[in-house]
Parts: sequence; C-alpha cells; structure tokens
Amino acid sequence: MCGIAGYFGKHELDEANISSCLKLMHRRGPDQATFRHWRNGSDNNVYLLFSRLSIIDLDPRSNQPFRLGSKWLVYNGELYNYLELREGLKSHNFSTESDTEVLLGLLDRDGWEGLDRCEGMWAFAMYDEDEGSLMLARDRFGEKPIYIYRDESGIYFGSEVKFITTMLGHRLKVDYDHLSRYLINGYKALYKNGHTFFQGLSELPAAAVLCLESNGKSHGRAYWHPTFNPEPDMTYADAVAGTREKLIRSVELRLRADVPLAFCMSGGIDSNSLISIAKNVCGYDVHGFTIANSDARYEEQDLVNYAVEEQHLRHTSIPVNTADFLGKLRTLVKQHDSPVYTITYYAHWLLMQSIAESGYRISVSGTAADELFAGYYDHHLAYLYEVRQTPLYETSLNSWKEHIRPIVRNPYLGNPQLFIDDPGFRDHIFLDASGFAQYLTTGWAEAFSEQHFTDSLLRNRMMNEMFHEAVPAILHEDDLNAMYFSIENRSPYLDRELFEFCYSIPSKHLIQAAYSKAVLRDAMRGIVPDRILNSRRKVGFNAPIFSFLDVQNAQVRESVLCDSPIFDFIKRDKVTALMNKPDLPNSESKFLFYFLSSKMFLEEFAS
Repeated sequence: MCGIAGYFGKHELDEANISSCLKLMHRRGPDQATFRHWRNGSDNNVYLLFSRLSIIDLDPRSNQPFRLGSKWLVYNGELYNYLELREGLKSHNFSTESDTEVLLGLLDRDGWEGLDRCEGMWAFAMYDEDEGSLMLARDRFGEKPIYIYRDESGIYFGSEVKFITTMLGHRLKVDYDHLSRYLINGYKALYKNGHTFFQGLSELPAAAVLCLESNGKSHGRAYWHPTFNPEPDMTYADAVAGTREKLIRSVELRLRADVPLAFCMSGGIDSNSLISIAKNVCGYDVHGFTIANSDARYEEQDLVNYAVEEQHLRHTSIPVNTADFLGKLRTLVKQHDSPVYTITYYAHWLLMQSIAESGYRISVSGTAADELFAGYYDHHLAYLYEVRQTPLYETSLNSWKEHIRPIVRNPYLGNPQLFIDDPGFRDHIFLDASGFAQYLTTGWAEAFSEQHFTDSLLRNRMMNEMFHEAVPAILHEDDLNAMYFSIENRSPYLDRELFEFCYSIPSKHLIQAAYSKAVLRDAMRGIVPDRILNSRRKVGFNAPIFSFLDVQNAQVRESVLCDSPIFDFIKRDKVTALMNKPDLPNSESKFLFYFLSSKMFLEEFAS
C-alpha cells in the first residue's frame, strides 16, 4: 500500500511543489519516497511520484518506481494472487519477492489485458520509455483511489486530491452543487454521476484503464463488467458450498503479508465470518478492534464479547467519547479533502488510530457483504417482490411480519407491499431530502436515479449499492482513514471469484425465513459461532451525533454556530433549532453531521 502521483504534459513541475507533494505522501508511504522525470519523444514531460508502505518483500529492492526493461511502475495496492501469477512468468528472471515485480512482469508481457488474471486492489501508473506512453489503471471494485485533473497543459493524477493541488500549486474550486447533493441526499448520492467536491476533478472509474499516447492523446476502456447471471438449477446447498469455498479462499489470499494484520470487529456476521475463517480455518492469531457504543440502537457489545470469549480472540475495545470532537473532525476533513461522509467514519478513524498504536500495518474489514448476500432491510421487501408469484411468498411474508417489521425504523420499510405496489419507489433512500432542502438558502433538488444492470429489482438494487451508492463511499472513507495512520485496508468480500459466484446464485436463495444473508450464514456454520449467525438484528457500524457532539457545552455551540462560509449556504436558525432538540431521529442526526463536516470543508477549502 502506497501513495502515487504524477503528471503528463507540456509543463515542467516546480521542484518545490514536487518536494511538498512527497512530504504530503508520507502518511501513505512512510518507508520510501522519490520521483522520476522524463521528457518523451513528443516533448511531453512525464513525472511519477511515489511513497512506499512496505507490506510484501520489505527489502529496498522492491522500492518504486520499479523498472522492467523500458517500463516503470508506481503502484498502490496489493496483488493477492501474485504467487500464482509468478508461476506463469517463469521466463522472467525475478530480482525480488514482491507483488510489484509480478504485476509489472504481467503488464510487460500482456499489456492491460493481463489485469483479467489479477486478484487484488490497485491504482497504478506505468510509463513506457520506448513508447513515451503512460497507462493508468484501477481495480475492479475501486478499492484504491486515483484522482485525475486536466488543464490546458496536460493531466495530473494522484491517490489524494491534495497531491494534485500541490503539484498544480493552487487550489481547485469547490463544486457547490455536489456539496448540496451531499447535504440533501446524503452519501449514497455522491457516486452516481462522476462529480467530486471540486470542479474539474474526477476519479478514474473502477475496472478501467486510461492510456495516454506519447503525444497526449488519451483513450479509456473498461476491462471488466459486473453482471447478474443466475444459474437456475443451482440448489441452496450448492450456493452455500460455493460461498464457503470462495470466501475461505479470498481470506486466505488476503492474509498474505510480511507484516501482521488486525481485524475491524463488530457483533455481526460480516466481520465475524472473516475473523472466524482466519482463526479457525487458517490458524491466524486474530486481534479484533471494536468501537464500543453506549447507544442502544447501535450497541452490540454482548455479541462482540461472546465472539471474543468463544473463539479466544485478542481484542481491543475503543470507547466513544466527545473529547475534542470538533478539532479531530477538522483534522479528518483536511485529510479527506472533502466532507467526511458519515459519523461512522469518524468512529472508524479512531479505530484505525488504535490499530496503528498497536503496531499493525494492515486492517481487514467486512465491506460489501450486504451487497453480495442481501443484508439491508429494503432487500427483504425487494425479495418479497421477486417471489411474489411463487409459493415462497406467503411463508416469506409471514416470517417478515414476525421477525423484521418490529425492528425496522425507516417509516417506509414497514410496508411489505412497498415494491409490489410501486417497483420504482426509492424515497426511503433519500429520506427526508425535501425537508433538508429547506435548510439551504437557495433551492436545490435532485431526483433519485440508478443504473440498469439487470431486470431483477433486488439484484439491480444490490449492484447499484455495490458500484454507485454505498460501497464506493465506504471504500473512499476506509482508504483515507487507514492511510492517515499508514495502514493498508483489505476487504475480502471484494473478490472477483466470490462476486461472480454470488451473482450466479438465484435470488430465491438469498433470504430464508426472514434471515438476510442466509447463504452467508449457512456457509459459515461450524466456523462462526451459531449465536452470531442466528442474530437477525441489523446494527451496522454507526453512532448518533450526540455521542460525540456535546451541545450543552457553550464553547462547542459557539464553535458550531460562529460565522462561517457555510452560513451563506445554510440557514443558521434552522441549525440552531436542530441542536436544541433533546434527541434526534437517525436522519436528522445524519444531517447535523453533514452540516458540521461541510462547514469545516468550506472553511478549509473554499477560495
């Protein structure tokens, strides 16, 4: 895991800006930092900047930019199946034990088409001295970031926005429309249309390559397309067995490292499946880290304690507190170069701090299990829609009424006919958006939209969450939080073979007797304790705003309500009224956090 940055174009970068950029890259790569500069045959300048966090083959021989013949690579990520790929490159005389050399050897032999055989996460830039060309690429699920900014001279790129602005030597202009999108529609709206919080700034899409020819002409392509291809004859037992096999293999691959790993731990099945495979199948000495929450809506300490005791895990619990919340949040906003998407990721940042203080360089998280196996409350209703004309409907409906309706808080999701009556209904996702729009000084509204992947309502929802709503936001926050503390984050559910298998499972298998993620639960029988697997409660890694923001403290209130560019944008009296409420429902708690995060973002980044 590392930091990368660079430029391709007519300008020569200022040496002071390069030096400043490399210093900023230190958190992503504290072990080595350098750059290289070329002028190609079309008189374009090419710069590759790199900082290394050593994970595999810690020897300096694996430092980057890494050269093979005429090709040079800077690479952020991990190629988990590098040992298997190395076997297929026997004609290459390897000089390291690194995955970096394997990736470059594969690219040298096969070009971008070689990515089809790679399992891992990556954002990389490869320069070919002979051709004078540059290739940028990003992994299938977008785990590793690569931002792009074009001006009249060429193209800048980097793992973080601050790397680009430092190379440029000036700030970018805030995209206030995107800030409104965040405030009103929330984090699930941020990755639907390619915008970022700065004008002219974009991200290279997941599963894409961008090639720059010597003269600067560019062309991009996708190298992988996710699809839903159900196998109608697959039995439930087949689905369970295949899931078990492929998830175990994914965890095995992601335990490969020359430094120790830590696990983000909750009381749910997502993290406990990974932890239990590592402990009980792979024999790994697991150390789990948990945010302890006193709010009854999100507290699950009893299940955490049970899992720790049952499996004899090492465990660290980090309590929620209000100490210097606003100061720490501002630090995090500056790290993210954007508002922090949810308060969950403030808590997650504290978790990463504890993991780093314990000496770890890798964290393992349960991101994307819900999107693979159907884990959200609205998935139950989409499932009822899918089986509405089958014998499964009545028994599924009765199970839902008994087990799910009593614990659902979203006002729309208590209606089992929701999607049957209106398959296009999505108001539960941008909950209370019209009310939050009243906080803005000028009107703003944007209707919900989603991409069409498949005619299956349930699977189309899940794939939109995977590629355009929930998972991209989670990965963005995971990466920046972890890298602040020089930690690599790994997500075993984001595995190509696991994904493609899960999206071959007939939808009728996904929910059983009102158990979400039924296939995952049964795949983990005998590995994960049954008490964890049998819990129906969907908690999530969350916290209410008042767990951190002490609104009774006069200094805190003054800091929140003081003069700020945000109040050209948001009505101060509405925020005051929100803070005066003794308790907030989930949607208002989220909005107050969105406001705080946006306030600090504008104070730090608005020109």
